[in-house]
Amino acid sequence: MTPRTTSRVGVVVITRNRWHSLARTLDRLAGLPERPPVVVVDNGSSDGTPEAVRTHHPAVHVLTAGRNLGAVGRTYGAAALTTPYVAFSDDDSWWEPGALARAADLFDHHPRLGLAAASTLIGPAGARDPLNAALAASPLGREADLPGPSVLGFLACASVVRRTAFLAVGGFHPVLHFGGEESLLAMDLEAGGWGVAYCPELIARHQPDGPDGTARPGRTVRVRRNAVLAAWLRRPYRHALTHTVRLALDGLDDPDARRALSETARRLPAALARRRRLPPRVERRLQVLEARP
Repeated sequence: MTPRTTSRVGVVVITRNRWHSLARTLDRLAGLPERPPVVVVDNGSSDGTPEAVRTHHPAVHVLTAGRNLGAVGRTYGAAALTTPYVAFSDDDSWWEPGALARAADLFDHHPRLGLAAASTLIGPAGARDPLNAALAASPLGREADLPGPSVLGFLACASVVRRTAFLAVGGFHPVLHFGGEESLLAMDLEAGGWGVAYCPELIARHQPDGPDGTARPGRTVRVRRNAVLAAWLRRPYRHALTHTVRLALDGLDDPDARRALSETARRLPAALARRRRLPPRVERRLQVLEARP
């Protein structure tokens, strides 16, 4: 069954073996005034998460992937919705009341907007994520037909997409799985003619597990791996080779870099098979970002 609603924004939540965190997120989403339809994509949990969602949140639509699809689970969930816009949450994040309605208004009034990157508040105290300031200071400037500064990066669990644009570019790329997968999606949206903008009036809350809110184990390795794989997927060969050599040199005395290089090598054939160069305009915009001090 496909969820149907009069709401303009649906929410996709991906999860795996984190029912306690997911329950908190679903409670928060259920309390939003927008009453968005919610799709939970279970990436192969073994802790009974799908059954728990159906019991405690029967209005939520549950999709069971049967395995860990990584970020592709978001694409799977977006395809199941019928709303024109889709917001993403992780099982440790949710949206502030009113944020989704404001997002829908932005998309309605800016037809080229493909993705809106929200501001993120972290933890119970609502500390500002440092990424907010970086996005606000984007050297790409602000285009007249977009509601905020143009960016080529964002936090997935604090983003809203135009569903048709997101699905047209293929959603999140399967080669990357998890870890910095946002940058490649931003590139692909720009290559498809869509705008990606930072919209600070949209607020997402992120409350990572753990006493200090630290990242999940292995994230550094995945992010470094995916930066190189994204280069092979979309950037000039010389750029991709430079990134690969730099990672190899770092691996001389950095175990994480060695592991990232090993994982890159295993995924590289799949990346090369899906290689598609960016249009020159998007490549130039990436170079502007990379030239930033």
